Order: sequence, then structure tokens, then C-alpha cells
Amino acid sequence: MESLILVLNPKTLRSKLLKQGINGPAPSSFLYGNVPDMKRIQSTALKVPIDERSVKEDHISSLFPYFEQWRNEYGPVFTYSTGTSQMLYITQPELVKEINLWTSMSLGKPSHVSRDRRPLFREGVIGANGSLWAQQRKIIAPEFYMEKIKIPKTAKQAQIMAETHIRVDLDLRSFSADVISKACFGSSYDKGKEIFAKIRALQEIMAKQGLFIGIPGSSYLPTKNNQKIWRLEKEISRLILKVVQERREAKTEKDLLQMILEGANNESLRLQSTDQFVVDNCKNIYFAGFETTAISASWILMLLATHPEWQTRVRIEVSEICEGSYPDFNMLREMKLLTMVIQETLRLYPPAMFVSREAFKDVTIGNIHVPKGVGVWLPLATLHRDTKLWGPDAGVFNPDRWSQGTAGACTVPQVYMPFGVGPRICLGQNFAMIELKIILSLILSKFSFTLSPNYRHSPTCKLTLEPEYGISLIVSKI
Repeated sequence: MESLILVLNPKTLRSKLLKQGINGPAPSSFLYGNVPDMKRIQSTALKVPIDERSVKEDHISSLFPYFEQWRNEYGPVFTYSTGTSQMLYITQPELVKEINLWTSMSLGKPSHVSRDRRPLFREGVIGANGSLWAQQRKIIAPEFYMEKIKIPKTAKQAQIMAETHIRVDLDLRSFSADVISKACFGSSYDKGKEIFAKIRALQEIMAKQGLFIGIPGSSYLPTKNNQKIWRLEKEISRLILKVVQERREAKTEKDLLQMILEGANNESLRLQSTDQFVVDNCKNIYFAGFETTAISASWILMLLATHPEWQTRVRIEVSEICEGSYPDFNMLREMKLLTMVIQETLRLYPPAMFVSREAFKDVTIGNIHVPKGVGVWLPLATLHRDTKLWGPDAGVFNPDRWSQGTAGACTVPQVYMPFGVGPRICLGQNFAMIELKIILSLILSKFSFTLSPNYRHSPTCKLTLEPEYGISLIVSKI
């Protein structure tokens, strides 16, 4: 009976969308939906040799050729399916704006994503929904208020860049991991580096699934990859609980870890396991707090290396504001050009490629009746490079477009979503912006840099958008 429902439910949902004039590719498999089509289109898509790629090239068509093909065929709103999950793909600005402003919990984290990404997120603040998500956000959010953020008094990782050739993405991961560890968990990167390494390994294995998720039961099969995932999940939990035990035995200041520990004892949450609650949220923050920020910093340095005029302009700004001293909050607020560079980079290379939601009850978005159970996908990279929204130079690095803010940069400001949208917007966006400004101002004040001949431009999606072969720079001391 259950298998029959799995087959009939997506068919019913698709029928309801088709009746409203929302078309899309017909599923080629009752169990896998359009996944076979996606794989076929991916394998036959025209591939530009890496050595011939330009940093100005649009990477969307090479990463997700099936979405581009279907968008050209069916328009800005279409439906497709992965496994037994029915999706609604939306690039119509007015609908994106409405979803952006949505406050009801009737749209939440898709259940199939939560299920298939469960080893990484489980029931933490990133993966949870409903009252559990609301309570977790209430516990964690205050620790990311501006007045709580501590500017790290260290330029240690910036000093690493004194080498002639560097893999900047590796160094920035170390820096970002150190910052999030000290600021939120009271420990140094040395103590948490094994946790970070295993979370990174878990992320890379899970990224191989790509968007081909939603196939029921696939995460429970004892495949080679699943066995690796299960082993890493256990090891990460053990390491986090070891840190937690040390914290429980020590007398330390109230930081984010302490707030999570206290939140785990909240009886209103009705938790099955307080240890699992702590592990889930620590994993969520470890992942979101260091991975995305480090990758964004890498893309920023790559773009500044290929646009020396902007590198010079921002370096002059940093020099005039800081006058050789370590940046404080007031100095960081004054760095307008640097802020514009960060915003432009997040537009061209958003860490998350999609914002995904699921209708937990029948809802109406614009003139579309979205049945309960339908997933909603918003492609950030496509929306962020739409010439109708950003002008004819949408694919070009041009920080000046931000001189009048988001409203001046884009005709529909709500389509700019590097930190997500609505009530689920990233908790750590202020923290991330401060961290980015600190490391970039330190690097720019001490070094000039160009792209190494070894650099190979190949953006790839590993749950986040990152450089497949890293960012190699040639660095000179100023």
C-alpha cells in the first residue's frame, strides 16, 4: 500500500500543477522521476575544456544543463520530479519576491532534502522545521547579534600568504575554522580540526549525490558511499560529544556552545536525546560557520586578482581607514568599497546554489496553487545573473552596481539571496560579513596578488559552490 502511495502521490501533484498550465518534462521512471533525464542531459551537455574557460563565463549551464534546457523549453516556472518528490522550479521575479517575504511556516525545509542530507544536518537548526526549528533559532540567534560578535585579534592566517604561490582556499578554511571555533565554542582550531576534516569529508561524499535525491530508501542501502557516510557520522558525533563533555566539566564563559547545552535541557522541546540535539546543532554551525565563509573569501580574492583596479581601490580604502592598525567595528562599517566587492562576489558566486522549500499544506504563491507536498526550488545563480534584473552586464564583475544599495543594483531586490530568504535567513550573516571584512582587509593591507598560471577556473557544486581545483595566487608583500 505504501509503495502504491509513493507512485500515485507525485502523479497526483503533477496533475494538479499541469491543470494550472505549469508544464515540465514527463517523468521517465515511476520510481526515479526525471533523474535519468537529468543524468542523460548532463552527460551529453557541451563541455568547455577547463583550460579554455574564462572567469567571466556563466557556469550555470555546465553545472545544471537540464535546468537551463527545461527553462528554455517550458518558461520561468516549470515542474519536474526527482525520485518520488514533485518539484516546482521558479525564476519568475514576482513569485520569488513573494516567497522571499513569506513568514508562515507553511513553507519549510523540504522533507526529502532533510532526509537525504540527514547525516550532515539531522534535526539541527538548518534541517529542522516547525516548533523545533523555531525554538532552536530562538536559542542560537542571540549569540550572533552584532554586540556579541568578537573580532578575533589575530592575523596569523594572513601571514601564511607571505609565500609566493599559495592555495588560498586551504588557508582560508583554516582561518575561518579557527574564528568560528573560538567565537562560538571557546576552543582553538587545533582542538576542532579533526571535526572540521571529517565534516568536510562527509560533505564531499554527500555532494556526489548532487540534485539526484528524493529516491525513497536510497539512503538506507548499504552501498559503499552510504557505509562511509554512516562511519563518518558516528565519528563526528563522538568527537563533538568529547568537546561537550570537556565543556560540562570546565567553568567557562557563556558562548554559543553553552547556550546549546542549556537549550538541550529545555523541557518544552521534548527531545528524545539531548546529546543528539547538541551534536546536530554543533554540526550545523561547524558546517555553515566555516565552509561557506571560507569559500566566499576564496572567490573574492580570485575576482580581485583578475580585476587589479578594484584590488587597488579597496586596498587604498583599507589603508586610509585603518592607518596600519587592526580593524575594529567602526572601521569595518566604513569599508564601503570592500562591502560592495563582497556583495558582488556573493551575487556571482553564491555559496548555496538553491533556496529550497516544501509546501506543508496547500498554499497560493502568486496565481499558483501549490499543493501540499510539492517542493519549491529557487536557483540563486540563475536569478543573480538575469540581465532583465541586473542589466546587460549581469555576468560581469562590477561592484559599482552596489553604490546605491540592493535597490539600486537590481530591479527586484528580493531576488538577491546569498544568505537565504524569509524567516529562515542565515543566522550568521552578520558574523560572516565581519569575518570576510577582517581577513580581506588584513590580506589587502599586506599583500598584492595575481592569479597563478596554475589556476584552473572550474566552479563545482559540492553542496556549496566552490573552486574544483582551488584558488592559486601569486602573492607579493607590499
